[in-house]
Amino acid sequence: MSRLAAAALALAAGLAQAGSPTSSPPRGCDRSHDITATQQDRLLRFTAVIRQVLAESGSQAALISRSGTDLSRFGLRYSHAGVALADGLDTPWAVRQLYYACAEGASRLFDQGLAGFVAGSDDADLGYVSLLLLPPEAAGPLTAATRDNAVVLGLLNARYSANAYPFSTRYQNCNQWVAELLAAATAGGRTREDAQAWLRREGYAPEPVHASPWLMLAGRFVPWLHFDDHPQAQLADGAVQTSLPTSLEAFALARWPAARRVEFCHGPRGVVQREAGAPLTAGCVPQDGDRVTALD
Repeated sequence: MSRLAAAALALAAGLAQAGSPTSSPPRGCDRSHDITATQQDRLLRFTAVIRQVLAESGSQAALISRSGTDLSRFGLRYSHAGVALADGLDTPWAVRQLYYACAEGASRLFDQGLAGFVAGSDDADLGYVSLLLLPPEAAGPLTAATRDNAVVLGLLNARYSANAYPFSTRYQNCNQWVAELLAAATAGGRTREDAQAWLRREGYAPEPVHASPWLMLAGRFVPWLHFDDHPQAQLADGAVQTSLPTSLEAFALARWPAARRVEFCHGPRGVVQREAGAPLTAGCVPQDGDRVTALD
């Protein structure tokens, strides 16, 4: 059962009960994450590099994603996305996001400081963060919508599925909530149906993840993994279409080409930073042109 649960968690992050930006959400049912003082210090300095880029960007909002559970078996790096705002969420560049509240078995919205968000990866020694810094024509409406509790709660579905189908309102995952918030901010709709209709019209099409039969079997046992909202034809081909951070970034970049993507990782060589270009290498090994900040 533990391997099946891990596979479920790998498709997308869960959500947590609303709280202050300095508190920490549950990391997933029956999961623990202890880090040493040295690891914590390195994560705080990693966060400081990201915060400086945000502060100097001139943008008011960014899509922010982080690595979490190892996604390499799906060919993926990022699992969990949220919206980071320059102000309006108690602390500068806090992240509003959706998490799974295990004890309640339901979705909740959660505001979290940047350091807490960055530290959400399972691996305290190696982690990745991606920023999509939005231009004013996108950042302004998204900031207003993200601050508006009526909007964000109106888009929230308490029924959570880590692999929620992006064009069904039966369930929702963290990344789908961000996609629908982006739609509501841009098009002005207030319901999930409105948001999904706009996303479909505008060409939002997350790349399907190819899943093994074992993962589909896990849906019978894991309470935050479901397949009854997915088209049967896709499932028959072993394809699971769900919103992931890469889908959000690709859609936003196509719509707002002036958006800036900056990727960061921390590893044995320190913090590696790259703007645009190919994804950072596995193991956080710097390449020519990367900016490197020592952590030791």
